[in-house]
Amino acid sequence: MKRLILAIAVILATGSAAWAVGPAPLTTLRAIHALSNAEASHKPPVAFEATVTYRRENETTLFVEDAGEGIYVWANAEIKLTAGDRVLVRGKAQDSFRPIVIADGVTLLHHGDLPTPVSATFDELLHGQRDSMLVTVRASVLSADMVGDGDALELLADGGLIDVYIDSRDSSVLKGLLDAKVEVTGVASARFDGKMQQTGVALAVPSPAGIKVLTRADAGPWTLPVTRMGDIFPGYRVKNLSQRVRVHGTITYYQPSSAIVLQSGAQSLWIMTRVESPLRIGEEVDATGFPEVHAGFLALSGGEIQESPVYAPIAPVSVDVGDLAASKHIFDLVSIEGQVVAEVRENSQDEYVLTANGQVFSAIYRHPSIDGFKLLPMNQVQLGSRVRVTGICILGESNPYHQGGSFNILLRSFDDVVVVKRPSLMTIRNLMLLVGLLLAVVAVVGGWGWTLERKVLRQASALSARAEAEAVLERQRSHILEDINGSRPLPNILEKIVELASFSLDGAPCWCEVADGSIVGDRPPEPHDLRIVRVNVESRSGPALGVLFAARGPENPPSTRETASLSIGARLATLAIETRRLYSDLRRRSEFDQLTNIYNRFSLHKRLDVLIQEAGPSGIFGMVFVDLDKFKPINDTFGHHVGDIYLQEVASRMNDQLLGGDMLARLGGDEFAALVSLQHGRFDLNKIVTRLESCFDAPFIIEGHVIKGSASIGVALYPEDGATRDALLTAADATMYEVKNRKRQMDRGGTTGTTHIAPSRHQARDL
Repeated sequence: MKRLILAIAVILATGSAAWAVGPAPLTTLRAIHALSNAEASHKPPVAFEATVTYRRENETTLFVEDAGEGIYVWANAEIKLTAGDRVLVRGKAQDSFRPIVIADGVTLLHHGDLPTPVSATFDELLHGQRDSMLVTVRASVLSADMVGDGDALELLADGGLIDVYIDSRDSSVLKGLLDAKVEVTGVASARFDGKMQQTGVALAVPSPAGIKVLTRADAGPWTLPVTRMGDIFPGYRVKNLSQRVRVHGTITYYQPSSAIVLQSGAQSLWIMTRVESPLRIGEEVDATGFPEVHAGFLALSGGEIQESPVYAPIAPVSVDVGDLAASKHIFDLVSIEGQVVAEVRENSQDEYVLTANGQVFSAIYRHPSIDGFKLLPMNQVQLGSRVRVTGICILGESNPYHQGGSFNILLRSFDDVVVVKRPSLMTIRNLMLLVGLLLAVVAVVGGWGWTLERKVLRQASALSARAEAEAVLERQRSHILEDINGSRPLPNILEKIVELASFSLDGAPCWCEVADGSIVGDRPPEPHDLRIVRVNVESRSGPALGVLFAARGPENPPSTRETASLSIGARLATLAIETRRLYSDLRRRSEFDQLTNIYNRFSLHKRLDVLIQEAGPSGIFGMVFVDLDKFKPINDTFGHHVGDIYLQEVASRMNDQLLGGDMLARLGGDEFAALVSLQHGRFDLNKIVTRLESCFDAPFIIEGHVIKGSASIGVALYPEDGATRDALLTAADATMYEVKNRKRQMDRGGTTGTTHIAPSRHQARDL
């Protein structure tokens, strides 16, 4: 009867296209599984019945099973389903890690029983033999934590590691699971990288009822004796069952005694090796090694290379920042253009910092670590140049569902950096050369006038006067240039430039109106009866920086001398304004954190040294260390954009709790520190800690997400806890970690005190 209903539903759904020629819908999961990814990419229609084995609320994740076959279905998050529901799914197949179904509609038929779970081994899960099916696995628990919007376990099975995601936020479920033998019932899935290559095995468990403890550990992990940190290695044991594999490809990157990258078609592989023999980039080779996942990426360890006579270089793929940030080109040979904003030579590498479409990335050339290798001078590229870099794309993280990730380019040689366009000639250096040339011309003119003075007395007298006037102008220009390169305030420099323009125009009133609204110089109160000459103070890029004016009376007819005099002043004003802006911007970048707009680590250390010197042995002040609790889940769940806003709001709240003379700084990542003045020692310091803790009482509302934050705070009192900078930093850091460890112990005991975050729409996509 059910098959008849399904057939009628399919006929009705396609009745409007009865006369159109098209493929018949696939009505069984077995037929969908028989598709290759190439066939699934054509999106053939499907219509089938199945039983729900897993559904995550408020997400698109849906697993169904029928007749011993399971499949992943992308379904509208508003559809309410529970495990055991019998459903009719209509939609289209689509290529993925394996073919999946994109549902156009899911109809609830009735509620029934779940299929009987199938016992699965690690090898069966690893090879996808139980993909998307309800399975039972037996393993040992390595870790048990609350992660994102659910509980998570890491299991050690016979053969490898399995990640388990449980739809629960109950910490008591995890209590006592460490080192226990468990039986887990859930839906088999996998973890992938940006190229949809498998990097792990996972189980989706709809509730804690899917976790059955077979035997608990003989002794709890927190009852073990304490081991000295330097003595932990004797407890190290490894039983690695990984099998050696062989791959074939073309060398696209080679760093002797470290790593090699092979590429074959659209696939690339990072191989860790100790090989130091001279290999050519572009040579086809065979490589053997042991497969592993290194920092979330597929890799081979213990790599050995066998050369071949075939030389077939691979052409780099031309990409933009969007292509690389989407993590679709992991370890691929790519080519990208950008503008050079900085370059640094270090002991281990050369780095070019580039920007393209508002995103900053680095092109890195790593120095070979081979004895006797002679490093060539760094390939200097003029800042501001547009270059094309070619190399291997490496990412900070690989996740097919996250966009906007960080990436860098590994260069093979200095030849991988090609200048496409030189920077503009309108630079400070060129302006200085121009001024120097003008000075040289003036010197020549002065010498010529001195020679004429000796020949013709009358002409010499006139030329002498002119040379004297020019010399005065040049001295004024020289003083202005010295002031621009010095520390004199900008209004004073502009005042001198206006005076120079006035002197050139025989004392005519001159003034400068800057774009910010300020006015410098001698502006007549009623200039209506005067002729006004104006020249824009141009910017090297963007709108004008201001206008330079001169007021001329009716007795002075218009002349090119007026425009020339004001133009010289305008160019000097451009140089002065842009130099001061550049200096101010560089100084602020060196002292302030660019994300949170508070002081950085450098400023904190500098201020701390001053406070210690000023306080002496009898003064007191306090240092506060703040480390945000569980900041990584916020980044992983909502993305780095929300994480950045969260850091900004945390910094703003904490800054509001400090007094005017106190200092708040971001040390990096999710760590902050504050220097506070005290009158009554530790009593005042504890009050400040209480105020900072209150910053997390109210939740953070960020782009519709509700984040309940918290932090671990440590303190140090000068000079009681330390009389030097390093001693104070160490003392505050130690007390902060004591607080953090207590919180972790309370969390494992079931006590609240963790960072709570709103449910994510993306967590299940890692499955």
